Amino acid sequence: MLNSIAAGRRLAQRVAVAQTVATLATALTCLIWGRAAGLGALAGGLAMTLGSGLAAWGAFGGSVAGGGVLLGRLLLGTALKWIAVGMGLYLAIATWKLPAPAVLAGAVAATVAWLFAVRSKN
Repeated sequence: MLNSIAAGRRLAQRVAVAQTVATLATALTCLIWGRAAGLGALAGGLAMTLGSGLAAWGAFGGSVAGGGVLLGRLLLGTALKWIAVGMGLYLAIATWKLPAPAVLAGAVAATVAWLFAVRSKN
């Protein structure tokens, strides 16, 4: 075994904090271009953060199980993540008419934060 479930849960918490901080920083920065841009960045980042949380829940939400069950959980979590991200971005851009560059900037900032949180050695 390379990692325990507890280590995975700690990583998921670290990712959630990093993505939330990056999202808020991006939203505050986008406020320079107006309220809609700030809300767009917030919506994009929160869509990615919610998606990551769903993926973590899917992967680490159950008890110890066999390899097939764990693979199924991982695939379910990944599917839920991308459904949540897609719906969040669609709602922000198409339904709420928030500026697409700001929405995508928030999503990218949350993704970069995910990369840094996963790569950190804490």
